[in-house]
Amino acid sequence: MIDRSKRRSDPFVLATLLALVASHALIANASGAACTQFGNPPATLLSSPIPLCHGGDLLGPWNDSDGTPRYSCVYEPPSASASKPLPMIVFLHPSLNDADSVVFTDFLTFLDTADLSGDTSKPGYILLAPEGRNTSHFYTDGDATGLGWDNWYRQFSAAVTTPPENVDAAAIDHFIAAEVATGKVDSNRIYVSGWSNGAAMAYIYGLNRSNIAAIGVYSAPDPWAFSIDPCEQIPAGGQPKMGGRKISIRKIPIANSRVPTYQVHNGCDIVGLCPNSKRMEKRLRKIGVSIADQIIGLASDPTNPAHQDAARRCFAQCGTNPNGDDTNGLGANNHSRWPTDWTQSIFDFFRTHPLSAQ
Repeated sequence: MIDRSKRRSDPFVLATLLALVASHALIANASGAACTQFGNPPATLLSSPIPLCHGGDLLGPWNDSDGTPRYSCVYEPPSASASKPLPMIVFLHPSLNDADSVVFTDFLTFLDTADLSGDTSKPGYILLAPEGRNTSHFYTDGDATGLGWDNWYRQFSAAVTTPPENVDAAAIDHFIAAEVATGKVDSNRIYVSGWSNGAAMAYIYGLNRSNIAAIGVYSAPDPWAFSIDPCEQIPAGGQPKMGGRKISIRKIPIANSRVPTYQVHNGCDIVGLCPNSKRMEKRLRKIGVSIADQIIGLASDPTNPAHQDAARRCFAQCGTNPNGDDTNGLGANNHSRWPTDWTQSIFDFFRTHPLSAQ
């Protein structure tokens, strides 16, 4: 049953149990391979489904470097044209869901009307919703495999051929480029958003791409360190430090720390996600990343005093361990609903952060 109240429900389920994270030494991950300077090896592929793209158009297939056919949905308002290019939001879906889960947000509701450009003559935006793959995950029992994004293999540079680039990042690149090639996209205003695992991928992707103007997401686990990831890393502003002749595998450079970021998340979230998000934001701030953070209190309405009182903190009763905690029923319920009261704040953030402002 879909909850169509203030925050719309999505039927996905995320991890429910806490496990240990990696030590500082080289250790074996679930596939038996050792951690490297790029974290874990690429995720194990199970399948690559085709989204339905109700109300939109299907892009693809396009084969990634593994030979896997990749797809994306694209939604264009009637006003989209090369004569008046529009902003574009790239939405990355949660794990255990496909690109069609964008309907559980209210992004499509404002496709024709949202102001993301500050130009009243160009209302609306283009929405691109790439499809992830069905792969192995480093989440706990409820999400050990399924649709999603591989943020655990952190080789995000197309210029590096050995080892190869993360194929999910390459697929997102391809579909962005395909839509930009139509001439309908304002290349000064390409934004990336996402939900849960998709939000984690939005962070790590956007911070490694110079064409992304801003990142605005909902409820992101740390893509560098969360839950049972055996090869957690800390984002660094430059190249990893060298220890003798060995490259440090504890730090991973990000290519574009100038991208402004905004996250909306719950004070009470699934598996203690709030303190994990706060730790990630603290680490990113240390390397100069601009972070805007909005914690939703127990009242989702931003005008409600109960929300204002709680808006600056995580709820201890919903988990305190930054690597994840036991699941909480309220947190799981909060996590599974898109925060429609805060969609406009994401749009506002995007509008005020064009690429030219970086």
